[in-house]
Amino acid sequence: MIVGLGEWGLQYRTIEEHCRITQDFGLRYLELGIGGDFPGRIQRDISQLEIDSLLACIRDYGIKAPFFALDSDFTLEDPNALQEMMGQVTHDIQLAARFNATHVRLFAGFELASNMTEARWALMIQAFFEMNELCSRHGMVISIETHGRITKKNEGFIQEHTTTTDWNCLQRLLRELPPTVGFNFDPGNLKTVAEGRRLTDYAKLLGNRINYCHLKDWRRVDDYWVACAPGDDDLDYDDLLKDVPFNGVHLIEYEQADDIIEGIGRSLTYLRSIRPNLLVE
Repeated sequence: MIVGLGEWGLQYRTIEEHCRITQDFGLRYLELGIGGDFPGRIQRDISQLEIDSLLACIRDYGIKAPFFALDSDFTLEDPNALQEMMGQVTHDIQLAARFNATHVRLFAGFELASNMTEARWALMIQAFFEMNELCSRHGMVISIETHGRITKKNEGFIQEHTTTTDWNCLQRLLRELPPTVGFNFDPGNLKTVAEGRRLTDYAKLLGNRINYCHLKDWRRVDDYWVACAPGDDDLDYDDLLKDVPFNGVHLIEYEQADDIIEGIGRSLTYLRSIRPNLLVE
């Protein structure tokens, strides 16, 4: 099992700090993000000089960063908003290619699965066909994250089904998407909406379409969920990973920025307890 670091909880730190933290933990793989007003995400108007500088920094730390997290929502109802979103994602995919990315994490979107009309579904699928063609030209693959719609509540979130967490929608996505489009299997996200369905069922459903993996957990508090590290709650990764046919890099996605170092440390301690042969490269 190969392990690296996801970017989400690191977004308030510079990318050089991402590299230093990755190196300090003895890891070699890192996920980077594009867009958003965060010091730890690549800005869309970055210059070639700045790109070259970041690539040199990553190399100097002995880090590999082929995984890019992009923001996207192809379930938007407004046709103009959807076209604007596709333009943004097109730009971000081309920017990721300039960093020699191999995988781009996308979201299908955040509309509730129950609100998806046939027209909106068709537009979402068409968007993925277009983005997949673009990625193919750049030697990259798409990884759609299993992610529900989240609504902030207290220190956590209420989570609801989208097209990438609803069982029937996932089956349909697998049938209708290009076969080269893969999935970012995030069992923590699926846990929050599984409603009695086993996470191993999701792993078996997605099967060899899994080409990316985020590792985290969520802890239930009343009627909402708080993100936590693998091993902090009851998600049994030891049992689950036996049914995940994925041999690539598993990215720890610890989301709490205020104790990110401690959270990554707890994650690694837990993962090493269940996989003593854990690898960094």
